[in-house]
Formats: sequence, C-alpha cells, structure tokens
Amino acid sequence: MAGLTSAAVLRPALPGALRRPAVRKLLALAVLAAVLVPLAHARWGGGAWPHALTLDFTKPLGGASDWIVDNRDSNPVFLYFLGYLSNAVVISVRAVYMTLLNAGWAGVAALGALVAWRFGGPRLALGTGAAFLACGVLGMWVPTMQTLALMVVAVLASVAFGGVLGLAAGLSDRMDRVLRPVLDTMQVLPAFAYLLPVVLVFGIGVPAAVLATVVYAAPPMARLTALGLRGADPEVLEAVESLGATGRQRLLTARLPLARRELLLGLNQTIMMALSMSVIASVIGAGGLGDRVYQALGSVDVGSALAAGVPIVLLAVALDRVTAAAGSDSGAGSDSGRSGGAPGRSRTIGWPYALAVTVAVALAARLLGRLEWPDGWTLPVADPVNRAVDWMTGHLYSGVPVVGGTADWAGHFTTWVLDPVRSGLQWLPWWALLLLVGALAWLIGTWRTALTAVLALAAIGVLGVWQPSLDTLSQVLAAVAVTLVLGFAIGIGAARSARLERVLRPVLDVFQTMPQFVYLIPVVALFGVGRAPAVAAAVVYALPAVVRITAQGLRQVDEAALESARSLGATGRQQLWQIQLPLARRSLLLAVNQGLVLVLAVVIVGGLVGGGALGYNVAFGLAQGDLATGLVAGAAIVCLGLMLDRVTQPAVRRAKKGA
Repeated sequence: MAGLTSAAVLRPALPGALRRPAVRKLLALAVLAAVLVPLAHARWGGGAWPHALTLDFTKPLGGASDWIVDNRDSNPVFLYFLGYLSNAVVISVRAVYMTLLNAGWAGVAALGALVAWRFGGPRLALGTGAAFLACGVLGMWVPTMQTLALMVVAVLASVAFGGVLGLAAGLSDRMDRVLRPVLDTMQVLPAFAYLLPVVLVFGIGVPAAVLATVVYAAPPMARLTALGLRGADPEVLEAVESLGATGRQRLLTARLPLARRELLLGLNQTIMMALSMSVIASVIGAGGLGDRVYQALGSVDVGSALAAGVPIVLLAVALDRVTAAAGSDSGAGSDSGRSGGAPGRSRTIGWPYALAVTVAVALAARLLGRLEWPDGWTLPVADPVNRAVDWMTGHLYSGVPVVGGTADWAGHFTTWVLDPVRSGLQWLPWWALLLLVGALAWLIGTWRTALTAVLALAAIGVLGVWQPSLDTLSQVLAAVAVTLVLGFAIGIGAARSARLERVLRPVLDVFQTMPQFVYLIPVVALFGVGRAPAVAAAVVYALPAVVRITAQGLRQVDEAALESARSLGATGRQQLWQIQLPLARRSLLLAVNQGLVLVLAVVIVGGLVGGGALGYNVAFGLAQGDLATGLVAGAAIVCLGLMLDRVTQPAVRRAKKGA
C-alpha cells in the first residue's frame, strides 16, 4: 500500500479536462493533424487516389479465370474433389426437390403444419399451413419447392460446417482467437460478395448457389455455438467432471444440453440468412422464387415480382416462427410433452403422430391424383398489381399536387442529399479522408482498430476503385442518417408506449424476416430506378433492427434512476434526454453499427435497380462474365464494410467493458 501511495504521489497530476482520455486523444489528434496535413498537402496536393499507388489486378485475375476455365475438365483438383462436391450438391438438391414433389402439396403443407404444431401449438400450425397454401394460391408452388429444396441442403450443410467451427472455437481459446477475425469479416460481407468466388470455381448453377449460401449462413451458427459452449454453467461442468466423465461425455451430456437455446437460435439465424442468400443466389442460377423475382425486376414487372416475393416473405415468417418456438422454453414442447399432465401436452403432438399423419395425407393425395397444385386454385395477382402500379405511376409517382410525387421526392433527395455528399467525399483529398477515418476510429476505439480502418480504406484505393467506393459510401451515409433519425424516433416512441410497441411488433417481425431482394419490389414501383430507390430499400431493410435495439435499450434502463428523476420533478422529456438516452448509450451505438452493416448490404444489391457504384460493378461482372471487375468490386465492398464496422464497433466493445 505504501508503494502504491508513493507512486501516486510521484505521478504528475493532469490538470482539469486532461484527465479525460477523450480530451487527451483530441489534443494528440490536433498535434498530428498540424504535422501531417501540411506534409501530405505538399507531397500529394489534393484530388483522387494517385495512379502510382494503384495495382492493376485485371491481368492476374483474368489469367486465373482463364486457367480455371481451361483446366476445369482436366485438373485432378476439379475432377476428384470439386467435381464430386458439385455432383453431391446437385444430387442432394434434386433428391430433396423430388421428395417434396412426390409428397405433393397436401403432404408438404401437412408436414409444415404438424412440425409447427409440435413446437408451437395449433395457432402456429394454422399459420404455417396457411403460409404454404398461400404459395400455391399465388401460383408459385413449384418455385417454392425449388427454393425450399435448395434451402434444406444449404441449411444442413451450414449447420454442420458452422457447428464444427463453433465447437472448435468453444472448446479451444486458440481456435477462438483465430476464428474471431475471420467471422467478423464474414459478418460484414454483403451477400453479393459471396457470389463471385464460387462462380469463379463452380460456374453458374445450383452448386455455386448452394455453396455461396453455406459460406454466407454458417458464421451465425459458428458464433452462437461457441457462445453457448463458453457460457455453460461452470458448476454443472465441475459436477460432471467430479463424477469421472471424459471430455466427450462432458460435451455430450453437459455442454451441448446447456447450450440448447444458443444452438437453436443459431439454427434460426442460419435459416433466415440461407433463405435471404438463396434468393440473391438466383443471380447465379439458383432458380426458384428468387429467379422469378430477379427476372421480373429486370423487366420492371412489379406484379410478377410481387407474386414471387410474397411467398418468400411467407416462407421466411413461417420458418422464423417455428424455429423461434423450438428455441423458447414455453414453445419448445419437448419438456412439457414428456411430462404427463403438463399444460403443453394438450397443444403439442409427438413426432410419430406427425409423421404418420403426413404420410397418410401424402398417400391420399397420390391416390386421388392431386400431387400437383390444381390450376383452378390459383389467384392471378400480377395483372391487378401492375394496374395498381400504373395508377400509382400516374398519380403518386408524379401527379400529387403541391407536395409532388414520389419521383419528385426521389429527384430532390438525389439532388439535395446524395449528390452533395458524393461530391464532398470525392472533393476531399484521399489522404485527408484516410486521416479523418483514422482519427474517428481512434477517438472512439483503440489505435489497433484505427489502423485496421485506415488500411481497409487504403486497400480500396490500391484496388483502383476509389471513386465508385466513395459513391457507395455516400449512399450508405445518407441511408444511415435517414435510418437513424427514423429508427431512434420510432424506437423511443415504442419504448415509451406499450400500445405502439404492440402495433409495431408484427410489422417489424415481417420486415425483419424479408430477404433483401424483396425490398427492391416496392421501391421500384414507387421511385423507379436510380440511387434514391436503392437508398430507400436500404432504409426499410435496416430500420427494424435499429427500432428494436433502440426500444430494448431504453426499456432496460434502470428503473431506480428514472424514479429518482421523477422524485426530483423531471419532466418526461428531461428523463429521456438526461437519463434514458445516456444510460442506453451501448444499445444506441450497437444500433448504429447494425444500421451501417445492414444498409451496406442492400445498397450493394441496389446496383440491380440503378444504384450504380460498386453494386453495379459486381452485377456487371456476374452478368458479363468479367470476373476481374466483379472480384475487385467485391474486395472493395469487403474493405468498405470492414472500415465502417471498425469505426463503430470499437465503441460498442468499450461500452460493454464499462469504459
């Protein structure tokens, strides 16, 4: 104690504001700026990224592409490994697809309803069965089965692959440290970026679509598996170990059962991401519902796109509800179903009964010759929707008096927001933007995260796509600003009003389960094509997550602090600004981070509807077979996402540590 006291006495005390780390960082940044800015201006001046610091990857990537094409039918790696893998994927998807077709529409709908009944009761079973039947009513039964077959194979492979990675990370600290940056990078990768490498190796078709889906959907399973294994109760593990159990026995009898909730949550997230990716993978030949949406968007046939988009939403909502019920204590039904007289037993059924009923329904449909969905039971929605779109185009699109139509709003947003932001970013000298990003990342994080952010941004310039990347960044920043304003406002309202929260819950549930592709349908109908529609789709896609995180963070504020503020006569507004928002800082920063990542994902997909920039380069590379252009744009997307994540994520980590 004496040594500590003497050390504290000898250490010079910092005056006033300098005791705060943020103030010291600001002073250090001011000194660095005073030194580096004149040097950089004298050496490079202003303007875009210098050509001398750019590497041309066209020849090596083109050479690699040509080598793969030339050796795909002769190289042993392709013949005896990748070829067998591709054939296994095709055979698996075809087997599942033929099984679904042979079960018939009645058998598949019955199986879905009975599985939902098993986990969530009759109400969930009714909703799930209705969702499957609606797919047939819309005339999309066969495409739905194609998408479902691809999803079944992709989800099983993703769960197996992600589970193995999560098992390794959960049981080994070294493997956890190795996998963490890999999973971080994969988490910020937009879905489009996964398409290019698999197309390079497997070409266009189902194998590339399935493998891209597996790579995209496996990280959440790996993360949550590792989280569940590491969060197991140590007292239970010690008790099992004291009984002489081996490592394998401890894993099977203690760790995995204790991690059941995290494992089922990982399955839920994997299914949602696999469905989203299987729709996007229609660009590279996945077929199914995604292909119908993609083809309809290409011809601006909003009615056909909506007819295929609604089954995607219904399928996503049904799968989300069933897996969420399986992971909840109240809806799982496994415990209650085994205990005699438990309340859950009256509303759930056992697996033998479910399978028996499914087989009986499928056999009855086969005997009656009703395997295929009857043509007379379909409801054509494309023509009415297109007529409604024509009316919207004539009235809402440009015919609204005084306030103007949606086309005017899109044009004004592009002129007054998107163009100035893009011009401002492109006007900044490249070194100034690097210094700005580094300063921001260091100010809210550490020097390591600042270095990562600067290197990621610099890599974009080295790749030679500086201008398109800044165009994409301008769209992301504009969309995030709108998303945060709306998300924080709605989230605050939901946190302060139970009635509003109940009204918003089903709406947010639907929007949160919709794949990215589906968001492009209404914005094309309302705004046409261009950068503004891409931003609008990104806002709608990211808004539910921001609203949920904001509302949850505000509701979790310590009630004792609010009671103290009320006792001192604080108004509701004062409680919000002085108590709730400061105490919910961690959740708000997490909302910003998630908003950035989600917005970037849809802004890239927005390249299909005129968003341009990196999204257009990726789409052009896929459509024209120009893999050099597509791969460079994909790598730039990765760097941009990593930079945006690092600029915000360190603040979340610091807040979690209580800094």
